Amino acid sequence: MRYLRFAQRIRVPVGFILAPLLFVVSRPGPVSVVAGSVVALVGLGIRAWASGCLKKNEELATSGPYAYTRNPLYLGTLVLGLGISICTGSWWFTCIFAVFYLVVYIPVMIAEAETLRRLFPDQYRAYSGHVPMFVPNVLPFGAGRRRPTESAFDSASEQVFDLSLYIRHREYRALLGFVAVLGLLIIKAVLRS
Repeated sequence: MRYLRFAQRIRVPVGFILAPLLFVVSRPGPVSVVAGSVVALVGLGIRAWASGCLKKNEELATSGPYAYTRNPLYLGTLVLGLGISICTGSWWFTCIFAVFYLVVYIPVMIAEAETLRRLFPDQYRAYSGHVPMFVPNVLPFGAGRRRPTESAFDSASEQVFDLSLYIRHREYRALLGFVAVLGLLIIKAVLRS
């Protein structure tokens, strides 16, 4: 349990440690930058959608992207990080990112599941029994199949994307960070050519 809490505390600072390494080892080229940007934009989109549907610690999010996976923000982070890794043109940086993600974010997901289990015991039990922790379902929760205990979800509203939630959670910082990283990688690609 200590490691789970430790992983929650270090996930952002370790990301800042990886950033300088990213620029040192990167060998960006036009193909890697374009391909990686497309992947990263998908990750940003997933994160934005999830953030705009989340009323953190107020109610259990079970609709929107949360109907497919219990951790769409972290799924978006993985896709965004892989996109940025592809932009670098360095396969081994992609490997470093993957190891970092597994070592830090899997424990964070487990710790957050425990928190949700305490905050929303009945709802979370039913929800987590049908929605995977990470790898998304093809069909959303509730689509084409009956929710096991409808009464467990009576207090949770159907979340739709809300721009004010996106702003309140400061998710725009991920977009700004990506634009900054992309700009620096483009500059490095131009200087290398």
